[in-house]
Amino acid sequence: MASRLLWASRAASYLRISAFHRGFSSVVKDLKYADTHEWVKVDGTSATIGITDHAQDHLGDVVYVELPDVGIAVEQGKNFGAVESVKATSDINSPVSGEVVEVNTELSSSPGLVNASPYDKGWIIKVQMKDAGELNSLMDSEKYVKFCEEEDGKH
Repeated sequence: MASRLLWASRAASYLRISAFHRGFSSVVKDLKYADTHEWVKVDGTSATIGITDHAQDHLGDVVYVELPDVGIAVEQGKNFGAVESVKATSDINSPVSGEVVEVNTELSSSPGLVNASPYDKGWIIKVQMKDAGELNSLMDSEKYVKFCEEEDGKH
């Protein structure tokens, strides 16, 4: 518990510059967000995908992450895996279409990385995007913050 609090303290000071804070959740400015609470970090035609801090906070302690195989095709808005927590199991949908080029195998032995570091060590897959234009249908950080507030009933 003490190490998690220490990490949270360090993360809070690091994220202060690059994130909006919503209670205990944070939203990173330079990412794109789906309304199903996945984030996308774009680097050229490559996209790293994970679930948001808001999503992991609502799920609780993640105990298992179902990962897809490298080489499979994913479609925007379609399921490619699942996150199981002590509270529930939740589908993970791909915010973009493309081919899975890498999976975070570290999550097999350390699924809690999704909780501890959702935007860094807790990423789930990397995809070679088929159509970068799909990013236009995703939310920026400000819209995602508003979306979460409305969803949580905090207008």
